[in-house]
Amino acid sequence: MERLVSAITLISRLCGIVAAGLIAAGVIVVCQMVFVRHVLNQNTIWQTDFVTYSLIAATFIGSPYLLLSRGHVNVDILPHYLSPRARYWLALAAALMSISFCAVMTILTFQFWYEAWENNWVSDTMWRARLWIPYAAMPIGLGLLTLQYVADIYNLVTGREAPFGMPVKEAQL
Repeated sequence: MERLVSAITLISRLCGIVAAGLIAAGVIVVCQMVFVRHVLNQNTIWQTDFVTYSLIAATFIGSPYLLLSRGHVNVDILPHYLSPRARYWLALAAALMSISFCAVMTILTFQFWYEAWENNWVSDTMWRARLWIPYAAMPIGLGLLTLQYVADIYNLVTGREAPFGMPVKEAQL
């Protein structure tokens, strides 16, 4: 199980790098689009779609890294006032609900992606992008997020991580 958790951690870190690359690519394409439109006075065809799809993909693909680094917005007032035992059970309940949601969404977005693949969906724009390509970010990102929750739950249950990342001392306010 240790190797699986290490592999999931590595994959989540790689997802963060991919997400950052997608955002950087989006920024470069926006700059190129401004140059083409305002300096060359030409129309843009693919740039808006690319930027939209890359930012959405960065959101989904980057989500496992966000969970790994605890970079999400977190309201943790309740855990501060709970006993260590209650905090543990709250963290476990929250993680189990989250993994359930992510697993269901992974299945649903996979079905959506498969429908786009099977029916050869393309975008309604002039670019006519094959939609299965950007839609793949949804089941991939959510599937990897589900795996990161598996690692987080394992770390919580085995005591490798404190509930909500808070040491026991902080409970005694």
